[in-house]
Amino acid sequence: MDKTGNDQIAEVYFNRGNAKSGIQDYMGAIEEYGKAIEQNPTLAEAYINRGLARTALKDYAEAISDYSKAIKIEPRFAEAYYNRGNAKASIHDYNGSIADFSLAIEINPKYGPAYNNRGASKGKLQDYIGSISDLTKAIEINPQDSEAFFNRGRTKCYIEDYKGAISDFTEAIRINPQSANAYFNRGVVKLILDQNNSALLDLYKAKYYGNEKADWVMKKYCNS
Repeated sequence: MDKTGNDQIAEVYFNRGNAKSGIQDYMGAIEEYGKAIEQNPTLAEAYINRGLARTALKDYAEAISDYSKAIKIEPRFAEAYYNRGNAKASIHDYNGSIADFSLAIEINPKYGPAYNNRGASKGKLQDYIGSISDLTKAIEINPQDSEAFFNRGRTKCYIEDYKGAISDFTEAIRINPQSANAYFNRGVVKLILDQNNSALLDLYKAKYYGNEKADWVMKKYCNS
């Protein structure tokens, strides 16, 4: 069978892998992507998607291997660096994740999620100024990025910019009114600022939307 025929078969397996990923059958998806790669070993997207399936199963080492293979095939594949950075962050290799997010940004300077996640990784390394800079850039690229506002708010807490943190959590909530973590964090900051009544309302909403810590905080700090 000629190369074109192999490519067509690879596409069938690739699409089947995507379908199985779509229903969260990640083991099945990995098998289909593997068959696609057997037919076309240069199909970088198959390595990427197999890596995503492995990431979903928390098999980060194999996911990183797949992303690295995609990068070897297509060295300018920004998404591959981004996904590898996420996998490295999941195993607390924050220096490695920052390096990968930086490469993704070098290829695509408008890659908002890469700025967001690089900012989050910098925060883990206590580079709070660098973190805020990256998260601000992510917001400039996408002003509706609730996660970037939330992450910037958390980082501002570390430098005790509590008013700035409340402002960012409020924006995160405006964009995503069901953000339990944004309500929770805004409530905790309000407790620090002795805004107890308003904090209690936020913590109730955090609990309602599924934050498991909110009830404990209310019982400990909001009962008179």
